[in-house]
Formats: sequence, structure tokens, C-alpha cells
Amino acid sequence: MSVPDVADLLASAVTSLGGTKRDGQLAMAEAVGEAIDDKHHLAVQAGTGTGKSLAYLVPSLRHAVDSNETVVVSTATIALQRQLTERDLPRLTAALTKPLGREPSFAILKGRANYLCLNKIHSGIAEEDPNAELFDAFDLSRMGREVTRLREWTSDTETGDRDDLSPGVSDQSWRQVSVTSRECLGANNCPYAEDCFAELARKKAGSSDIVVTNHAMLAIDAMSPATILPEHRVVVIDEAHELVDRITSVTTEEISAAGVTQVARRLGKLIDDATADALVGAGEQLELLLEDSPKGEWTRLPNGAPEILASLRDRLWNARNAIGPAPSSGSDPEAAAARQMAISATDSLHDSVVRVLTVFGEADVTKRHDVVWLSEDRFRSTVRKTLRIAPLSVAGLLRTSLFTDSTVILTSATLTIGGNFDALARTWGLPAHGEKDSDGAGWRGMDAGSPFDYPRSAILYVGKHLRAPGRDGIAEGTLDEMVDLMNAAGGRTLGLFSSMRAAKEATEKLRDRVGFPILCQGDDATSALIEKFAADEATCLFGTLSLWQGVDVPGPSLRLVMIDRIPFPRPDDPLLSARQRDVDARGGNGFLTVSANHAALLLAQGAGRLLRATEDRGVVAVLDSRLATARYAGYLLASLPPFWRTTDPKAVRAALSRLTTGAAKS
Repeated sequence: MSVPDVADLLASAVTSLGGTKRDGQLAMAEAVGEAIDDKHHLAVQAGTGTGKSLAYLVPSLRHAVDSNETVVVSTATIALQRQLTERDLPRLTAALTKPLGREPSFAILKGRANYLCLNKIHSGIAEEDPNAELFDAFDLSRMGREVTRLREWTSDTETGDRDDLSPGVSDQSWRQVSVTSRECLGANNCPYAEDCFAELARKKAGSSDIVVTNHAMLAIDAMSPATILPEHRVVVIDEAHELVDRITSVTTEEISAAGVTQVARRLGKLIDDATADALVGAGEQLELLLEDSPKGEWTRLPNGAPEILASLRDRLWNARNAIGPAPSSGSDPEAAAARQMAISATDSLHDSVVRVLTVFGEADVTKRHDVVWLSEDRFRSTVRKTLRIAPLSVAGLLRTSLFTDSTVILTSATLTIGGNFDALARTWGLPAHGEKDSDGAGWRGMDAGSPFDYPRSAILYVGKHLRAPGRDGIAEGTLDEMVDLMNAAGGRTLGLFSSMRAAKEATEKLRDRVGFPILCQGDDATSALIEKFAADEATCLFGTLSLWQGVDVPGPSLRLVMIDRIPFPRPDDPLLSARQRDVDARGGNGFLTVSANHAALLLAQGAGRLLRATEDRGVVAVLDSRLATARYAGYLLASLPPFWRTTDPKAVRAALSRLTTGAAKS
């Protein structure tokens, strides 16, 4: 039978699900279908309320059924993965079964470390934590209880998926019952291969029409010589504004003295004492080097570093070669698992050291492809120094591994920066809009709009009269402005701050000055705080980065989004500073390309917390005068929705008061 076109399928789905026709949703769905058919990439900005999930799922399901090919859908957050697999796809596949002629199938696929490892559980191998000695007795006792619960859960769970465990457990506890892909024995060598949760998930994904995964898995699949995701020709990337950060995170590696110690312990009796002692000695040399070095970016190796890192590299290689041959098939599974984990840890650390030395093999800083920096990690009162290395750009990786092999649909509520898609397209490795690169890859961009009447629904207020933010805490005048706005709103405030320090400072100083409860990120689990905020209209919630993107509270509990300052990256952020310097060196504007784009994207995400339903009304207040006075202000404002704008504090307080009075009457 012939498969109905996208418009007809969408109409069937909307009717079956009890929805109403949305012009933006239809336009997006048809554009996605056309991109898949014509094999061109597509970037779609679809504001809250557009119904973008349905708009890309319908043409994706149509293509999968019509061509008998798998479509991969990648997200950045667990919340969206759950929405797709637990709500959207079950309802949508049921609704489209009749018009498509069969029931479409779907599956979720995550990295191996997200699933219980039966071999590790039954063999009882304990995972070494490089910071284990920094945990107190209570932490260790809690971990023991959590691991016991995980072992009991093994007999109850059908998926072994960490996200299906409620309540959850700490990362340290989960590591006791899971393995990474490099630590896995492999299906041919594992005695539990037939029941392996990760393998069962992969098998299900391989025969599904839609596979939901995450951006990290896309990166791992791109970099791995093995095939991880099912064979596919179409990839849909939702939450595409986070793609670069997630890929960067996956490709970032670290080296520390604690890490060397952990590798040495894992090697244990697998190598001779002399080789083990030599490795421990190299770790001690590394610890002295890092302790004596200042934190921040390394543009050149400190004195003694080339010799110490080369020695560590060589001793890791010697240790790896000293490991005996693999035991015969069917031998002790515990010994086999311990051996594989030791090999994995040794190889990983060795490759990281080689990567650092390779960076400094290029004398010209402007020609280097990686950035190396020393960071300080605090564990209670202890400070540990860790050397990190990350790619200067992931554009090349994405261009050659993702956009060359697949038709890619990228979508998010915020993709345009400064009024167009080009800024994000560059970070993805795509040419300017309307152009094609040397491989002939082109793409199109579209804004599917929003059901919101922005000028009538919301006000963007900029505190032009306020002193520009400095480094000495929140100015008294800004605190006074916060009090006035919160009082006018009757509470109902989401405070988005550029740092945790600022969020806590504002919370402490304002709790005694307003008559509303103020919750602060860190007081409880973020999800619990959001629930409390949504449940009580007078309650306010203050926090930092995760709240800029992770709050969805429609209705009267949120009338005011208050932003303390333009969220430029920290000037001492080594990776973003290096990226900015690289743009400058190539004749571009590093500030606009990196810092301003970073700020614009976060501002748009933060402002997007206000209107979550068509009936919502309120104010986004940016208490940073630079958004009205700086030369880059217009660029940042062009990235925000077209709210009605004002710099008049009396006008905005009056508007908030009217909303509060109206809410009280209703």
C-alpha cells in the first residue's frame, strides 16, 4: 500500500491524540519530510508550544516504514528521552498504525555504562574510585546500602537501565555494577552475554523503526571503529543547541595522580612488582608536577613536564605489555573481567598522555587542535589538581562523521543567534546558510514560529539605570530592584544567576526583605525544588545553569524571570578563552563568535522559561544595564523573542502588579 503524505499523517495523529492543527507544526513536519526525501540537512527553530516532537516524529516514522530503514533521534537530556519513549512515541505509533499499515516500533539506546553488568555483579569486582579516601564513613556506608539494593534490583528489572531505578543512586555506587564499553568482555567472552541488558537493548534497537539515543552516543558512534548505533541514513537531533557542548564533553580527557594510582591498583597481580613500582613512581612525579603548576591553560609545557609525561607514557606502555595473555575461554570470569578493566584503564590513560604530548609537538599555538589546562577539583576541604585536554573545535568531527554519512535534522526552541542560524552552523561544521562546502553538503534553515503572541504576552525589561555588574558581589541598587520586582509580582519569581555564588548571595540577602519563600538550588534535588516552586504561587526559586534550561512551569506560579547579568562565559574558562583566541588569530571577532554567542544562547534559553503555555503572561527582567548600553546589545537582543521592551522600572512594576491583582481576583 502507498504511505500517506506527511500532512495527512500529521492530521491523523493530531486528531487521534485530541490536539488541534498548528500551522507552525505542519510547516515544520513538511520541511522535515522534504529534507529526508531530498537528502539535505535542515535546521529548524521551533518555539515552545509548536509541537516540534510530533513535527519530526511523524515524517521520521513515515520514512522508516516506507523505506524499512531505522531513523535515529538524539536528545541532550534524560527528560526529553523519557518524554519521547514513555509518552510521545507510544501514543503516536498507536495513532499511526492504521494509516501506515503496520505498527511502527521504537527503542531507546544508551551507552553501555548506563546498564547493569551481570558479570560484574556476579563476580563481585569492586570499582576503585580515585577519590575514595576522601569519602567519610557515612558515604561509604551509604554506598554499601545502595550497592546491595542494586544487586537485589537485578532480579526485578527487565531493562537494567539506570534511569529506571527509583530512587536513584550515586555515581560511585553505580560504578560498582556497570562497565564502560572498553571494560566490557564482549559477547563472545562473557558468560552472561545472552542475558546482558546492554546487548538486549542493542538488539531491540537494531530491529526498530525509531531509535532514541543521546548526543554522547552520537559522538561515541562517530569516533568508534565498531558500529554502535543501528545502520541508519537519517538523524534527528533535538535540543541541538547543546550538541557541541555534549560532543566536547565526550571528547575531553583527564590525567591526574589519583588516576595513575587507580590504574596501578587495577593492574595488581597482573604485572610484576618492578613494573608496578615504576608506574607508581611516575604517578608520584606527576603529582609533584601538578601541585607546583598554576591552574589554567597550558600554552607550553612547564619545566620538567616533557620528561615526566614521557616517563609516564612509557611506563604505562610497559605495564600494558607486561599483562599476560588472555585466559582460555570458559576460565574464571572474575579474573577475565578484572583483566579487561585493567587493560581498559591503562590504554585510556596512556592514550590521554600521548594526546597531551602530541599537542605540544606543534610549536605554533594557532595550529594546535586541542586545548590543555590544569584545573582544581575540590572534595570537601581537599583540593586535587587534574590535567584536562579537549578539542578546540568539534566542527571537523561532526562534518566528517555525522553530516557526510547522514541526512541530519537539527531542531530546538533556540537556534538563531543574532537573528540567524550561521553562528551555530559554524560550530556544527556546516558552511554559511545557502552555501555548500567542498563535499557539496548544504543545508536549509527555517523558523517554525511560536503560538505565543510575544508582544502581548510578555515584557522584556532591562535595568538601564542600574550600575553594570562587577566582581564585588551584587550591588545594593540591584538588590533593591529585585525586591521591588518580586513584591510587584507577588513572589512567582524564577531567579537565574550567572554563578552559584551569586544565587546564594541573593537568596541570603533577600529572604529577610521579601515576604515570600525563596528556594535556592542546592537546598534539595533540583527536581524537588521545581515541584515546590510550581505548587505554591508565592514561592520563588533561585539558581544557576541547570535552571536556565530545565524549568517548565506553566501557569500563575511563574510571572517573573529575573536574570542578574548577561551570562558571558567566565574570563578564566580555558577552553572558551582558547576558542576566542583562535577566532581572533584567524581574523575574526572572537568576542562575538564565542563569548557573545554563548551569552545569547543562554539568554534565549533563560527568557524561554517564562512562556510555557499560550495563557501565560509575565516579565523577563535583565538587571544588567549593558543589554541597553553596550555596542553588542543589539546582537544579543536579536536572539530573544520579540517581547514588548522597556527600560522604565515604574512601567514594569505596574504591569506586574496588574497581573498579580488579576490572578488574586480570579
